[in-house]
Parts: sequence; structure tokens; C-alpha cells
Amino acid sequence: MAEPTAEHGELPAPEATGDVPASSGTNGARRTPEELVAKAIAPVKSEFLRPPPVRASCSSGQGEAAPEARAGAPQSGLVKEKKSKRQLKRERQQEKKSALNLCPEIAKTGDISSCHYKDRCRFSHDLEAFNNQKPADLEGECPFLGAEEPCPFGLACRFSGTHKDTAAAAATPGSHKKNFEMNSLKKDVQKLLWKNKMRLPKSEARLKTLGLMVHNKSVKKILEEVESKEPASEDCSVANGNGCKDAVPSEMPSNLDHPQEVAKEDGAIAINDAVADETRPPKKQKNVLEEENSTSKAENGTPTLQSASKESHTLTEQEASTDNMMTENDRSLKLHPREKKLIDLRDKLYLAPLTTVGNLPFRRVCKSLGADVTCGEMAMGTNLLQGQASEWALLRRHSSEDIFGVQICGAYPDTVARTVELIDQECTVDFIDINMGCPIDLVVNKGAGSALLTKPMRMKAIIEAASGTVDTPITVKVRTAYFEGKNRIDSLIADIGYWGASAVTIHGRSRQQRYSKLADWDYIYQCSARAPDSLQVLGNGDIFSYVDWNKHKSDCPSLSTCMIARGALLKPWLFTEIKEQRHWDITSGERLNILKDYVHVGLEHWGSDKKGVETTRHFLLEWLSYTCRYVPVGLLEVVPQQLNWRPPSYYGRDDLETLMASDSAADWVRISEMLLGKVPDGFTFAPKHKSNAYDRAENG
Repeated sequence: MAEPTAEHGELPAPEATGDVPASSGTNGARRTPEELVAKAIAPVKSEFLRPPPVRASCSSGQGEAAPEARAGAPQSGLVKEKKSKRQLKRERQQEKKSALNLCPEIAKTGDISSCHYKDRCRFSHDLEAFNNQKPADLEGECPFLGAEEPCPFGLACRFSGTHKDTAAAAATPGSHKKNFEMNSLKKDVQKLLWKNKMRLPKSEARLKTLGLMVHNKSVKKILEEVESKEPASEDCSVANGNGCKDAVPSEMPSNLDHPQEVAKEDGAIAINDAVADETRPPKKQKNVLEEENSTSKAENGTPTLQSASKESHTLTEQEASTDNMMTENDRSLKLHPREKKLIDLRDKLYLAPLTTVGNLPFRRVCKSLGADVTCGEMAMGTNLLQGQASEWALLRRHSSEDIFGVQICGAYPDTVARTVELIDQECTVDFIDINMGCPIDLVVNKGAGSALLTKPMRMKAIIEAASGTVDTPITVKVRTAYFEGKNRIDSLIADIGYWGASAVTIHGRSRQQRYSKLADWDYIYQCSARAPDSLQVLGNGDIFSYVDWNKHKSDCPSLSTCMIARGALLKPWLFTEIKEQRHWDITSGERLNILKDYVHVGLEHWGSDKKGVETTRHFLLEWLSYTCRYVPVGLLEVVPQQLNWRPPSYYGRDDLETLMASDSAADWVRISEMLLGKVPDGFTFAPKHKSNAYDRAENG
């Protein structure tokens, strides 16, 4: 690979436009580092500062548009053309019929007769046309070259020139690789989920025990009947815990706020006190002998010692017979707390579940840089229960992830209980995290995520249903509150432990804040002090250096550990800095090597064919939309960098460092071309997520 030249690095210097660097005042005077920090601007040394580049959209008076890259138009601000589902389906069908879309079986073996579908195959069998139209191989070696088994993409691999004799390798059965992935969706399981015939007896038994499923009616249907007859109240109280009086937004469904007040009227199903503490011993059923004895006691006065002894023996025998009649499912629900699996997160470096960017290749990179605990991206419970392959891909785990969990999201106890049983049955995980803090409108409007913060009784039902269904530890991730200034987790923190959660992660922001302002760590400390000893409390928010980590651990010794989220996106070597207790002034070459590692494991995960290369490129570009906000240590006047600082326009210490500092999507594409070759014709990219931490607060 050729080293980046000046044309890959520095952007062209803008013409005189009167723009003033962000580190200068209105009169052009140089601001002090303290003033810049107060304005949340990174204090870059003056010798590295540069005027902000001029965007094409700025000259038209429209302001700077969202970064987007198009092949052949590096600074284009045009809006990406939207296509209908029918048009996209037609294009996919046409692409499958093209000669470049070679049949996978033929690509593996190179033999046209190897496909058992013959003429019915939807892929191309024209091997000669494929070889004529196939683009040139990419630089480098096939990511599967080190494995003893052949490349699974064969002739379709973009590195096929580096393959050994494919036919000979295919004839030899490959041994099990040391690096492998697990938790894939089996086809027979997917078919059962499609037909809604997957048996999940543990969750059904648990829901019936809690009174949340009677006669195969789901909790949603039960509560809809109840709510139609009973108006929702704004106040809520939590069993065995402190009350909470925060107002519930009118647009939120109040499905499970008062499960104990439901009446049995007109066929409505009563939800009894089963949602009380699981730690309370279950009451014995009152049998006929007890009733007769109680009647005789009331009539004849105090019983003799001999009759009392006979009573006790008879009751003991009946209790034993009752216990023997318990079903296998009932026994599984009555495990002693010591028999449940435990997860110890204390003082471990925990990589948070990160949507889109926190994929398996990224987690592998973070593991190599020092992360101890990893967690998959948030998966919607309903999508998992429907057998959606794209959602199940979020549960994939690599063999290097020694402590791994998955995060799920659901609005109702029955959905979450079935989901955790399905995951426990089909996947290998160390813990299951329930997201109760996601601020995304799409999730909140369905009553999930941070919407649950307004429904403490539903939180209770979800946690009790999940923790009582499986032995796998259940953890919870929450925010401080739904509305800013109305914190409520401190009143629920003790109850969360009693309900069955093994750990709780508190993001020090409300749902209304999203990612604006700084995280409230004082409130996290307050919640940690109120938590029971059996509940591990993790803090989350704005950790971007080992100094931040040390401060939170020393300020609150009861805090089990800290979760690292966006800080790992900007600099995944943050885990190394914390373990080695140093500020790593990483060079551009070292950063490029990390990107190379990501591309290598990405091609292993998504594939080394045309589709896999472009998928790897897409997720690499999504990651680069975050990494451009990192400012090297050697360029700062104040160390360490804070997560909410906005970097001004600056030159790096070499061309590659300058290129990595660019916030232009066109420059991110150029970096991807250094690693994955030229982009296809008509290629476009616009980042999915906003990577800044200083958006305006939204009301949600």
C-alpha cells in the first residue's frame, strides 16, 4: 500500500472569505486556553490552526450541509435520491441476474455442475462472463488465507489472486478455526419463529406465576381491557420501595402502572399480587384438612397437644405430596438466589452497546486494545421473536469475547420474558441487558427504552419476568429520568435489585437531554450509595481518558465500574490508556494500523466478496464520522481532551493526520480507498448518526 501523499492529506487552503478560526475572538484576538475550554472548544496550539474550509453549500448561503460524499463529487451537498421499496426490489433482482453475481457454490469450487439447483438457481452460472467482468483484485491478502480451510467466497473473493489451489483445498476438510463466531440463527429455529410455533415454556410459566398471562392472553391484551375501564393515574407507587410522584406524559401508554388495582369485572382478568417481591416466601395452599381443623378449633376451643401433633404430621405429609406434584417448569422457577449464575463486573473495562458502530469487528478491535467486557448492539425483542435475520446478526459473538452480553429492548413483560428465554436457549451469552434508557423516538413511542422510566410498575414486571425465566444474569441500563430535572432512579435503585437484576448501568443524563450537556455523575454517586450490596452499579457518561476513569472510581468507591461508550468510538485505544495509566500521543500511522485491523476483521465477518467489501466500507465510514473529532495529544494546550469539546480546523503533524482530522465525508471516503480500493461508480455516503455531543436538547 502506497503511503499517503499531500494530495491525500491537506485540504486546499480556502480563499480569503473573512472566516475567523474558532479559537479567535470576534476582534481576531487569540483566546486563552481557559476561554476556549469554557466555550467547549478544543484548545489546539496556534501553530497548527487553520482557517475553516469552505463548503460548496456555504457559498450559496445555505450554511454547511450534513456531510455527504458522492463518487466524482467530493464536496457535493446534494440530497441522496430516495427510492421506493418496489424500485429497490427490482434493482436487487436485476443485480442477481448479472454475470457478476456468480452462484456461491460455483464460486467455491469453480465447477459449473456443482450447483444442485441447476437451471432453477437465481444466480449466474456464466463463469466465463464473470471472469471477463470481474474487477481487478484489491491490494493485500485474503483475510481467510491464514485459515486451514479454503476461502468461503472462492472466485468471488476480491483477493482471489492470493488463494492457494482452491479445488485441492475444498477437497480437504478444514479443521475448526481458533477464531470463530457463534450465536448464528439456525434455519429450523427461524422457520419456527416465522410460523409462531417456537415453544418457550419457561417464560409462559413465569408469566402465569406473575399473573401476566391467563388462558394464553398476553399482558398487552389483558391491560388493554383494564385500561378501557379504569382511568390512568399520574401518581405511581412501587411495591417494597420508595414511591415516585413524577408526572407521566399523556402520550405515554400507562399499561402497567396499577396492576394490583385491577378488578374482575365483565370477564376482565384480575392481575393479583404476584408482582410483589420474589424474595417473599410463597404462601402454602390452604387445604381441606386445615379448614376442618380451623372450624373444629373455633367450635371446641383450644386443641389438645396430641391433636396438634397429629395436625402437624398430617400437614407435613400433605405439603410433601404437594411438592412432589410440582411440574418441571415450576421447579425451575423456584431456584434459590445462590443457584443463579453470577456476573462480576467490578473494575472491568466495559465497552457499551453502540448502535451501528458497535458491531462485531469493532468489538474485536476494542478487545485487542484492552476491553474486558463487550456487549452487542441493542436488538428489538419483537424482531428477534419474528426471526428477522438482520436483528439476530446483532447477537453474534466472537470467540475472543470472553465476557459477552447482548442488549434487548421491549415494552411489555411477555415480550421480554420470551426474548430472554429464546436467547438463553439458542445463544451463548454471559448476561442479558435490558435497555430502559434508549432516547430514540422510534423506540420511545412504542413504550420501550426510556419510556419505561415513567412506568416503574412495568419496569418491575419486566425485570421480574426476565430474571425469573432464565438463570443467565439480567442487567438493566437506565437514564436518570425521562424529563430533565425530575430524576427518579434514586427512588427505584433498591427495588431494581430486589426485582432480580444483577447490575444496573446509569447514564447520567435524562431522556430529554439526549447527549447534550455533561453527564450528572454526582447523581450517579447518590444512586450508587442507595443501592443494596447485591446490586452492582455502573456509571456511564463522558469518560474520555484515564483521568476521568480514576476520578469516578475514587469519588465513589461503591461504584462497581464505568461503562465506556462514545469515548471508545473516538479513540478505541482509551482502554489501553486506562490500563497503562497514560495519555497515548498516538501517531497517524498507528491509527491507520488500527483501521487496517478493523478492515481485516470486517472482511472476515462480512465477507471478502464484492458485497462484503462494500459493507465493510460502509461501517468503516460510519466509524470515521466519529474518529475525526479526536485531537492528538501533542496538538493540545490542555490535556486531556474532553468529550464535549468541538475541535477547530487544524493541520496535523503530517498529511495523514490532517486527513483524519477532516469532517468532510469525501475525505473519509479517501481513507477507505486507501484500505479497500476505489469506490464503485455512483457511490454515495451520508453518516447515519450525528457524531457531535452538543446537539440541542429535545423535548422528546
